[in-house]
Amino acid sequence: MSSLTFELIKKSSRSKARRGRITTRHSVIETPVFMPVGTQATVKAMKPEEVRDMGADIILGNTYHLFLRPGHELIREAGGLHKFMNWDRAILTDSGGFQIFSLAKLRKITEEGVYFSSHLDGSKHFLSPELAIETENNLGADIIMSFDECAPYPSTYEYTKKSMYMTTRWAERCQKAHKNTEKQALFGIVQGGMFEDLRKISARDLVSMDFPGYSIGGLSVGEPAELMYDMLDKTVPELPENKPRYLMGVGSPDYLIEGSIRGIDMFDCVLPTRLGRNGTVLTSHGRVIVRDAKYARDFTPIDPECNCPACKNYTRAYIRHLIKTDEMFGLRLCTLHNLHFLINLMKSIRGAIINDSLLDFRDEFFEKFGYRKKDQ
Repeated sequence: MSSLTFELIKKSSRSKARRGRITTRHSVIETPVFMPVGTQATVKAMKPEEVRDMGADIILGNTYHLFLRPGHELIREAGGLHKFMNWDRAILTDSGGFQIFSLAKLRKITEEGVYFSSHLDGSKHFLSPELAIETENNLGADIIMSFDECAPYPSTYEYTKKSMYMTTRWAERCQKAHKNTEKQALFGIVQGGMFEDLRKISARDLVSMDFPGYSIGGLSVGEPAELMYDMLDKTVPELPENKPRYLMGVGSPDYLIEGSIRGIDMFDCVLPTRLGRNGTVLTSHGRVIVRDAKYARDFTPIDPECNCPACKNYTRAYIRHLIKTDEMFGLRLCTLHNLHFLINLMKSIRGAIINDSLLDFRDEFFEKFGYRKKDQ
């Protein structure tokens, strides 16, 4: 079989939303989908079995972190990332580009690649498109990303243009370096900052290279939400209908809904696990900081409308007690709930697309959750 196939099941008549299905060697993924992030070969605080039981069919691993620790060659010796972490469903790995470029003062960008200092111990490293692909080939994920530069926000037009064209050249080098095409699908990453013409050029150039799927990078990096939506509105129509579209690093409920309305199929973000580790939970009626004193005698579930194990078995008061006493179980319960919440939100989004009611679903969800309605 091909390393990846995409089936378009339903297109909305009221928006650009679409319901699809991605098939990989390890699992079938219903889209639109939210992918939990397993930065260092684990979804923080969760067992793989728990993540699987939530209904997650794909998770994300981070090439930069795994490149530094424990090293891609060690993971290859272990039988690949799936075997190493005991995960039997699909994995997507990013290229490490975003993490390296976020190092700012600790790296130097050249046409050849990027020289950088480890955030762990200051040791010197080099990562090129070829080495990034070699690393991802060794990790063995089902879907892998091209090496790119994520231009910071804000950036000048000239810098963004230069960066975007280099990302395209790097994408060509990644394609040539990719040695495992029958098992791993390599996606191109559209860049171009907040400039419509650059976004369109980037998308068209990458589409001409015929990748199995396309990622949209360089968004949700500090720009206003309305600007991100505008860039999506300009970029998505340039991408082919018969291939998956992945919006990188986006995971808040409003972004998931608005992104789906605009035709995005895949999302990932550390938001649910990061919030959980800080005692904040996503509920049907908005965010709740469960560590706050007002929940000390609240004997109701985190979210009465949720059926996750945390909500079925424990109260806000108990979870707050665990957090205040530094018991790890409390943060695990918050994390479990947040992941469950977003995975189930995506199920609702998929159902709304089938019923052609996603715009109505958005309005109802935003009112209930406490969001201001965004312009479509």
